[in-house]
Amino acid sequence: MGDMIEKTLIMDQQAIRRAVIRVAHEIVEKNKGITNLVLIGIRTRGLPLARRLAEEIRKIEGSDVPVGVLDITLYRDDLSTLSYQPIVHGTQIPVDLNDKTVVLVDDVLYTGRTVRAALDAIMDLGRPQAIQLAVLVDRGHRELPIRADFVGKNVPTSHREIISVQLSDVDDNEKVIIAELAD
Repeated sequence: MGDMIEKTLIMDQQAIRRAVIRVAHEIVEKNKGITNLVLIGIRTRGLPLARRLAEEIRKIEGSDVPVGVLDITLYRDDLSTLSYQPIVHGTQIPVDLNDKTVVLVDDVLYTGRTVRAALDAIMDLGRPQAIQLAVLVDRGHRELPIRADFVGKNVPTSHREIISVQLSDVDDNEKVIIAELAD
């Protein structure tokens, strides 16, 4: 991939924090509490977001929500473009998913293909009562009929642009930027 040129700061650390708090409240409200709720972060940046949501939900409800992680490297239908030797991290889901409400958490919703792969992976693990989707950024350009139930921020983008989510748990920074590929 070519060099990226940073163009626009979309969310700073405070905006990310506020979005996580708001989405946590929306999740609790939509599900009328946290009974049978499980958060599953899609590796890599979905996991710290899921953990942050769980922490905010604990502040709201006073009890913990289980958090799992899903690695969908083997499920992706665009595997050939990612790597010649896919690395399998594991999938760690702390509870049985049958009859649970699963909230999938990812950083950016774009074509919908990652989410479709995650749905396949979850269905291999159990039969949840419902699956919802929470994303920090929805950038549009869907190729599949998938939409997020909870969105931190909608950011219209062009195909040339890249949304870069940087979280302190993974990266050196805490921000969301739009970048463009250099020619």
